[in-house]
Amino acid sequence: MTLESYQTNGFFDELFKADGVPHSGARPLVEQIDSLSRKELQRRQKAAEDILYQSGNTFNVYGDKKGTEKILPFDIIPRMVSARDWDKLERGIRQRIHALNLFIQDIYNDQKILKDGVIPAEMIFSSACYLKPCEGLKPPKGVWTHISGTDFVRDSDGEFYVLEDNLRCPSGISYVLENRAVLKRILPSMFQTMKVRPVSDYGDHLYRTLKHIAPDGKDDPNIIVLTPGIYNSAYFEHAYLAQQMGVPLAQGSDLVVEDDKVWMRTTAGLKQVDVIYRRIDDEFIDPEIFRKESVLGIPGIMRCYRKGTVALANAPGTGIADDKAIYAYVPRIIKYYLGEAPISNNVKTFICEEDADRAYVLENLDKLVVKAVNLSGGYGMLIGPKSTKAEQKQFAALIKAKPREYIAQPTLSLSRCPTLVGSGIEGRHVDFRPYSLYGEEIFTLPGGLTRVALKKGSLVVNSSQGGGSKDTWVLGGSDVTGAEETTHA
Repeated sequence: MTLESYQTNGFFDELFKADGVPHSGARPLVEQIDSLSRKELQRRQKAAEDILYQSGNTFNVYGDKKGTEKILPFDIIPRMVSARDWDKLERGIRQRIHALNLFIQDIYNDQKILKDGVIPAEMIFSSACYLKPCEGLKPPKGVWTHISGTDFVRDSDGEFYVLEDNLRCPSGISYVLENRAVLKRILPSMFQTMKVRPVSDYGDHLYRTLKHIAPDGKDDPNIIVLTPGIYNSAYFEHAYLAQQMGVPLAQGSDLVVEDDKVWMRTTAGLKQVDVIYRRIDDEFIDPEIFRKESVLGIPGIMRCYRKGTVALANAPGTGIADDKAIYAYVPRIIKYYLGEAPISNNVKTFICEEDADRAYVLENLDKLVVKAVNLSGGYGMLIGPKSTKAEQKQFAALIKAKPREYIAQPTLSLSRCPTLVGSGIEGRHVDFRPYSLYGEEIFTLPGGLTRVALKKGSLVVNSSQGGGSKDTWVLGGSDVTGAEETTHA
């Protein structure tokens, strides 16, 4: 028995109820894990890690002078999401993406939401994510946010809350797809007995999304994935997605602008490019418009984009909706554009730019999580209950000096999931990032990246801070078809 001594310790657990009884949908999984000895479970864990490393699904460790490549630590005990929970999450995500897309369009064009005083104009124009060169842009089919990842956490009340929106170049989908492929080899019998919804068709959905925005409605557009190159930490994912779609992977040096069109150098000569799935940040994509010293982008590509000869996904400028201070206004954004209450709620957020919020934050630094609005990966963050007086003093000075750059949130009691640790199984905190595609309609993949804080007691799930990942099983209800087939393994 491997789970007989597992304790939820008062946290909401993704597999067990508070009394230690498995959630109804999780029982078959728990029974199978319990049927394995610890030695066998560890053997399968090692096999999973070997498969991931051999597949090349690694990331470069920034700052490591040796150029170390690592796999994202992977735990073979999956996280489960019930059909009922998924239905609400999916509806909330679609509502949110729809509203944010309208918001970005408005901000770079008519700015009605600012004129109506729903959001203070200075919050927009003081954001490092607001790009003046994007003013007046009108992306193909009116879609800015083609690929997005919405981060959720589940609190002690069992409810999912949106932690942040990722609308620029969200990464991690390759881990979702590879984790599933690996687990179908490691725990194959589970996919025969449980209705786990498939994720393997993501590449097809992504291709159709990109094809939808091709100029002039081309039936067979030339679609490419644009990467910064092999030294980028997510390079494996760029190559992986290009392979999944059957399209070329290119760097900026492979492309050139002539006659206000983008061309790719090939062995047969120049070939026009119609759609670019870019994995390069806005500021590097066109040195004529943004960073003049950038060698990653293509001079003149923004000119082509404005003329409609090439489509970009995601559209430049989407980062304005990524700003963590703007996040606090998303409930108002949903109400303003859609006339609806949010289906998925935000975590309560204090905006340090606002006097009353800032005063509260400075008085309660030992209780709050403070975040820099334009940093990610677990950087620029203070976790109050685990911080020292010196760290609190440091963040107080930072907030007073640049209040626009910080927000704060209550320290949540993040849900946990059983995780293999050493020779046993213990609860570790998790979050959840489902991925969505906005083409003819909004599609959310029934799964996502569950990140797990592998350090005992840690609330930081980011890989750069020692986090790992789990496969996420969205369970189908009795009326759901298309459960994961073991033949895909």
